[in-house]
Amino acid sequence: MLRPSSRHLRPRGDAGAQQITSVELFFDLVYVFAVTQLSHLVLSDLSVAGLARAAFLLVVVWWAWIYTTWMANWFDPTSAAVRAVLTGVMLASLLVAAALPLAFDGNALLFAASYVALQVGRNAAATTLLARDHRLRGVFERLLAWSIASAPLWLAGASLDGDSRLLLWIPALALDLLAPVAGYWLPRRGRAVTAEWDIEGGHFAERCHLFVLIALGESIVVAGAAASHGHLSTTAVLALGVAFLETVALWWLYFGSPTERCRNAVAASENPGRLARDAYTYVHVLLIAGIVATAAADNLLIADPSAHQHGVGLAIVLGGPALFLLSVSLFEWMTTEVANRRRLLVATLIVCLFPAGPHLPVLALAVAVTALLAVPAAWELRGPALRPPRRPAAAPGTARPTPP
Repeated sequence: MLRPSSRHLRPRGDAGAQQITSVELFFDLVYVFAVTQLSHLVLSDLSVAGLARAAFLLVVVWWAWIYTTWMANWFDPTSAAVRAVLTGVMLASLLVAAALPLAFDGNALLFAASYVALQVGRNAAATTLLARDHRLRGVFERLLAWSIASAPLWLAGASLDGDSRLLLWIPALALDLLAPVAGYWLPRRGRAVTAEWDIEGGHFAERCHLFVLIALGESIVVAGAAASHGHLSTTAVLALGVAFLETVALWWLYFGSPTERCRNAVAASENPGRLARDAYTYVHVLLIAGIVATAAADNLLIADPSAHQHGVGLAIVLGGPALFLLSVSLFEWMTTEVANRRRLLVATLIVCLFPAGPHLPVLALAVAVTALLAVPAAWELRGPALRPPRRPAAAPGTARPTPP
């Protein structure tokens, strides 16, 4: 049995910025596989229902990863006990990822049971690792209670057939998603406030940045793999180049000028828990969805550059980059309180391509989208595109207040 002790926690205060450990990077490898599975899932069923299933599963995968990221922000992965917990979560994550293609078919029970074991097991272990009088004990007791509350819905849903599983899985996921907004309300305890979630903002932001890199890397893998399966004609090479440049544009629009400002805003915030919940935990799943859709669109582009896309195919070719831009703009506004109008304008122009989309080959659409994405990226290369964030930073040497 794990011995409860605060020695399993990361140092805070004057110990300096938290570093991302090799254990956390190793843990992320499972999610490289999960994102690959999701991209293939989109391509395997280009229908509204198929896209909805893939979106549902993406949120589940993200929720498993982001909750573990919250835990690793508090707990020290160099502790043997914490490493053991993360290893178990990694195994459960691998099972969830492996079950994704048939999550609504023969792998439903494996998918649901693995997800429940991941969420309940991690929260239970974290609670056990904390002394009863530690201030974080109450936080993880709330997390554990809410994960247990949704568990029966996940497991019972697996016993149903096909899409009827969603009758129970959607309420189960809704419970998981609404828990942070509800402050993990418990009888007699009421709601928790985000000020109690004393996270290290810089580390949390950096972890989310790495997941974005995983998704962007998947875009390159999908494009390269699709190109390698066929004859690399001049048109195919051109399509591969366009897909690569589109991914580069997405990378720059996230990791260019806004990212460091957003990271600094979270690190300096008097309430980093609120920003980590709103701007990272919630908004980033939309951002990742845009990247996954764009990766699937790259596969369609390379498979047949001259094809004309309709319906869901056209939606991912244009909707993926537009959703990405809108999500990044929302993320930036929530952290720095500054709206990036140029990016919003580009997202609007991409959406305006929908009426012409069915009449143009997908290569022409991809070139147009990539050119539009390059405009704000090139503009921001000229220098600071926006005013400095208005959010006040903490005074040098001033410690962020923590709850008693």
